[in-house]
Amino acid sequence: MAKKTVVVKNRDGIHCRPSSAILSAAAEYPDTQFMIHSDKGESDLASILSLLCLGLQKGDSVVITANGGREDEACDKIAGLLEFEFDFPPR
Repeated sequence: MAKKTVVVKNRDGIHCRPSSAILSAAAEYPDTQFMIHSDKGESDLASILSLLCLGLQKGDSVVITANGGREDEACDKIAGLLEFEFDFPPR
């Protein structure tokens, strides 16, 4: 199992568009199960709604765990997206 702790950096938190990007990245690893743990609860990355329900805001600390094939690579990719500062719409 791979595990990584990150802080959400997107100024608007993890809303619909970042969630969509995160779930698209998770889909690239079909043999890996992801879990997101925060003070607000936990979620798997099986659906966008489960991620949105966490209500992650800028500054929230989250722990990502990944089980399955290429779990270290998969965990790093999801962690990178949670730390990414999305710019919607692009300026």
